Amino acid sequence: MPGHHGRVTVKAIERTAALLADPPATPDTSRGYLDLLGAGEAPRGARRGLAQTLMNTAVVPRVYRRWWRPALGWLAKGPGGPSMAQEHELVREALRPAAGDTVLDVACGPGNFTRDLGRLVGDGGLAVGIDASPTMLAAAVRQACGHSIAYVRGDAGQLPFADGVFDGVCCFAALHLFEEPETALHHMLRVLAPGGRIAILTSVRSDGAPARALTGAVAKVGGMRVFERDTITAALAAGGAHRIRQRVFGAAQFVSAQTRIR
Repeated sequence: MPGHHGRVTVKAIERTAALLADPPATPDTSRGYLDLLGAGEAPRGARRGLAQTLMNTAVVPRVYRRWWRPALGWLAKGPGGPSMAQEHELVREALRPAAGDTVLDVACGPGNFTRDLGRLVGDGGLAVGIDASPTMLAAAVRQACGHSIAYVRGDAGQLPFADGVFDGVCCFAALHLFEEPETALHHMLRVLAPGGRIAILTSVRSDGAPARALTGAVAKVGGMRVFERDTITAALAAGGAHRIRQRVFGAAQFVSAQTRIR
């Protein structure tokens, strides 16, 4: 392929391929990202529903950053919840990405968090975004820049990376769409190096009756799961993580944790 596709470089993709548990002999990088799915069916980790269907259309990626994601976020987090800019700050505070780090954005969509992390880790580091949607990844590739950002089309619920290769992992506004979120969390912890950090923004069951009713209706139509208060924190603890912190905003929760240094 040429030296870059959009602004994702061959060097960044090659560095990403080296992180895979089972790198393909002839990787498909023709669209500017490393495609591990090809033309097959949706990955096993994808929860089938309206939300996932819309993510694979050409329309949602075009309006995702300005309209789609902020609107859904406001509904979930409520007026007192963090803004999109504050969400990025939450990721930076939780992961503490430093120059030279290797970080992963799970279910990255058009790469909003991936790009931010890529700037923080610099050209000596690497920020990898993984998603199953070719339309989302096409939008991500068009906006990527430099040697520190690369994308993988793969199963975000069954991460294809080797053990312990990332210093930080984030998954924002996506875990509730996975068919097996506990398995996805296991993989996120598995790919973290000792002392690595994880940050998650996802759904949580609200205490208020009106919010519970609205969340339940949206979940049913959109195919998303609403987690109980202790589901995510308990799964992280069971996976060996510590320093677990949880903040709840309406029907959304932000959870951070760290893997133990062995």
